[in-house]
Amino acid sequence: MKINKVMVIGAGQMGAGIAQVFAQAGFNVLLHDQDEDSLHRGMQNIDKLLSRAVAKERITEAEKKETLERLTPTSELRDVSNCDFVIEAVVENIDVKTRVFSDLDSYAPEHAILASNTSSLPITEIAASTDRPDQVIGMHFMNPVPVMKLVEIIRGLQTSDATYQAIQAVTEQLNKTPVEVKDFPGFVSNRVLMPMINEAIYTVYEGVASPEDVDTVMKLGTNHPMGPLTLADFIGLDTCLYIMEVLQDGFGDSKYRPCPLLRQYVQAGWLGKKSGRGFYQYD
Repeated sequence: MKINKVMVIGAGQMGAGIAQVFAQAGFNVLLHDQDEDSLHRGMQNIDKLLSRAVAKERITEAEKKETLERLTPTSELRDVSNCDFVIEAVVENIDVKTRVFSDLDSYAPEHAILASNTSSLPITEIAASTDRPDQVIGMHFMNPVPVMKLVEIIRGLQTSDATYQAIQAVTEQLNKTPVEVKDFPGFVSNRVLMPMINEAIYTVYEGVASPEDVDTVMKLGTNHPMGPLTLADFIGLDTCLYIMEVLQDGFGDSKYRPCPLLRQYVQAGWLGKKSGRGFYQYD
């Protein structure tokens, strides 16, 4: 299947990043968000990131212009009617995602593939909200999208081989590395990463070490590019908590129990970098 026109649902950090990499790879892209302010901010962020790439001589001014010309913002979901591929990057909530996929199934052409950028939720359940479960797949990008090379491609129970092969090929067109993953809670990346972050939070909770010292141990002792608590702040502590709850619910194993300190920070509104405070304070 030939994919020419793409719609990205959600103009937040992940959605805008996904739209940018598709446009840079030569695809015509519709960036959709119901909220006009979010849509405007998403387009502004893409422009800012492309300008930074020009300043660092990674792309030319002409390439920036061509990329922006391939991007069209829209608040109308019905505009998906002439798209070959849709990727959803809305809030990590199963009810919201299934509602979006049900609507997409109504408006998107019959041949269109529908993908979710979910970081932990079941693709099989999302696919069941449509009449085309064989054409639904997970495409989990890493953050920040323009920089990170990995894309986890998650096959739901009914995802067809043709759908998988089309998305594997698209991922390679984006100059990303696809990895096939089965539909289990957290997939690979978050099933391994989130318990590590949760355990790092436990070391602070139990008074073993300060956040700074925990991060220093992991950076200098295990060669991580950033410490787990800095990374948690960057991801968002609310997102970390939600993924831990998905893991605990999905596997029914106490080893995935979220640390009480993580719950407390989220209850306090200390969500990390996006709120100005998490394990560290930000301007």
